Amino acid sequence: MAADVNKIVLAYSGGLDTSVILKWLQEEYQCPIIAYAADVGQQEDWDAVREKGLATGAEKVIISDLRQEFVTDYIFPAFRANAIYEGAYLLGTSLARPLIAKEQVRIAQEEGADAVSHGATGKGNDQVRFELGYLALNPKLKIIAPWRFWDLNSRTKLVAYAKERGIPVPTTKKNPYSSDENILHISFEGGLLEDPWNEPEESMFKLSVSPERAPDTPTYIEMEFEQGTPVAINGRRLPPVELFATLNRLGGENGIGRLDLVENRFVGMKSRGVYETPGGTILRAAHRDLETITLDREVMKIRDSLVPRYSELIYNGFWFSPEMELMQKTMDEAQRPVNGVVRLKLYKGNCIPVGRKSDNSLYQASFATFEEDEVYTQSDAEGFIRLNALRMTMRALAGRS
Repeated sequence: MAADVNKIVLAYSGGLDTSVILKWLQEEYQCPIIAYAADVGQQEDWDAVREKGLATGAEKVIISDLRQEFVTDYIFPAFRANAIYEGAYLLGTSLARPLIAKEQVRIAQEEGADAVSHGATGKGNDQVRFELGYLALNPKLKIIAPWRFWDLNSRTKLVAYAKERGIPVPTTKKNPYSSDENILHISFEGGLLEDPWNEPEESMFKLSVSPERAPDTPTYIEMEFEQGTPVAINGRRLPPVELFATLNRLGGENGIGRLDLVENRFVGMKSRGVYETPGGTILRAAHRDLETITLDREVMKIRDSLVPRYSELIYNGFWFSPEMELMQKTMDEAQRPVNGVVRLKLYKGNCIPVGRKSDNSLYQASFATFEEDEVYTQSDAEGFIRLNALRMTMRALAGRS
């Protein structure tokens, strides 16, 4: 193995899996290992991550602050497209993986590494997402996925390996869940959640209060958009990361954004996950509402028909594919008139649009009014209806109704 690989960049979190992988790679390949951690908005002690990586044997620990890029170039484009997987999941983990892979490839090139590695298991989606990213951006890099061929295939074996080599690992069972956190969401899998009949424990949640404990009075906010991208809250323009963090705080305080879902993994199995996506839930509700007055009906139909496929591409790891480039350009073209402000009521887990306005609005009260008007001839409706019914009328006359 040592003759095949000269230097490895490992996607590193400092947790049990990647700490063991770091030491294992060092022992198996006898080459320098660079531990790379991506800051995509998770709550983390980055000094501790750096110290642990170096103590575990990394030649260097690189921590990349990717928050701005994540929000601007991944979250906002996906929400301009109203991306949602299987009608519910807002793709929090899926959107972060291509960015993490992209930075890992960049670091490998900068550091002269010829291999990259990750801690994703052979059962999940992340192995696909990471490796599709590597192969799309630099197919010359060797890919090392230890979970697919080592014999440390259980938590018990991982802990034993770590203890033998003096790697500090948490041994508490207070948090039995596997979770992934970034500025868009936090996910929980495993533990009691593996039985889809079990209700999630309230103590598990981190980003939101329960709807029952949310304030008894609603919170009203106004969100402003430019070409489908949020730019301001309550009239105050904010940088992307601060804007999204503000939405997370407002949503979390009002019990918004919890989801309990059994989803279909790309590899074929069903998986139960619980998610908190407070800011994303608000953003999607506001964006879709603004589109109701700014998008043409037929444009919206075409765009909506593409959303399932677009979302599937993200979920399955095809962010850097040519079809994704085409679809993103199509989605963004449809967003040119999506400018304006939406007023929302946040109340006990609910995000309710209650007002919207736009200089590009296609809504005209003079046409839609129930009062007397001078712009719409109601008798025109008769011919419209008869022409639309013509094929059904002919079917009935032929005795086939």
